[in-house]
Amino acid sequence: MRILVTGGAGFIGSHYVRTLLDGGYAGYEEARVTVVDKLTYAGRRDNLPAHHPRLEFVRGDVCDPVLLRELLPGHDAVVHFAAESHVDRSLESAAEFVRTNVGGTQNLLHACLEAGVQRVVHVSTDEVYGSIERGSWTEEWPLAPNSPYAASKAGSDLVARAYWRTHGLDLSITRCSNNYGPYQHPEKLIPLFVTNLLEGEPLPLYGDGRNVREWLHVDDHCRAVQLVLTRGRAGEVYNVGGGNEQTNRSVTERLLRLCDADWSMVRHVADRKGHDLRYSLDETKIREELGYAPRIDFERGLAETVEWYRSNPGWWKAAKHGGDERSTGHALTREK
Repeated sequence: MRILVTGGAGFIGSHYVRTLLDGGYAGYEEARVTVVDKLTYAGRRDNLPAHHPRLEFVRGDVCDPVLLRELLPGHDAVVHFAAESHVDRSLESAAEFVRTNVGGTQNLLHACLEAGVQRVVHVSTDEVYGSIERGSWTEEWPLAPNSPYAASKAGSDLVARAYWRTHGLDLSITRCSNNYGPYQHPEKLIPLFVTNLLEGEPLPLYGDGRNVREWLHVDDHCRAVQLVLTRGRAGEVYNVGGGNEQTNRSVTERLLRLCDADWSMVRHVADRKGHDLRYSLDETKIREELGYAPRIDFERGLAETVEWYRSNPGWWKAAKHGGDERSTGHALTREK
């Protein structure tokens, strides 16, 4: 079994790859893994083992058709994590989000067709649904994205669906809620607030902090992706939620307690443009069809995440203060 993982040096992708290489998914203990990652600011080579007999790392861009035509033949499956994913950055520079998330997905899926790849999972987000005042989104809910990031992911979902419907590509889509856990870049809420507290810096809380998000530990998310890879139906969408809705204010309060700080560290800042009020996923489908359920309780997972950042200052300081070092060009670098 050979699996190609795009974005496999990022937060979620690297967790999935490390679990694969550690034999954490039944039936895939001997799977060989190819990681393709552009190593933008959010991707780190040291998120993966320096050397592993079943890992090949390729520094490259999913928008590069020559690269993908070279790499994909011989792979049985593709798990597509690669994406620009930060909402705030998309408000300032949407073009890169459309290029990578929409164009990169189309390029990848076309290359999968040409190479005869047997199975594809396209990893997406609950943000494609927009905002919901009450109730929860099912997979049949209309897409109504409100940020350039969410719009680019909705576009990639539709491209993926078209490759299944038109070309018969054996492909499923997952849409997850907010992830948290170790190795997450400090631009996101939980690691930003934790690392600010560890540095004695204030916490920039948007607006009144009443925005609601559903939190999902990265390990639970990756287990769901693997279930969809092995048992999901072609052409289907699977919501993956954490079953734990929290306001941003509530998360902030928990982080303050875990870091022995108080509310005096919080600074209310101007709200994000078009800030969605509430996300909530109905995950009945993946639970009933595939037997999925999150295992990591939010309180435990959050405490363990805070401890990971406390114990790994070298990693997060490099990620937080190392600058926005985006790779350029399409040169192919391979490591085996």
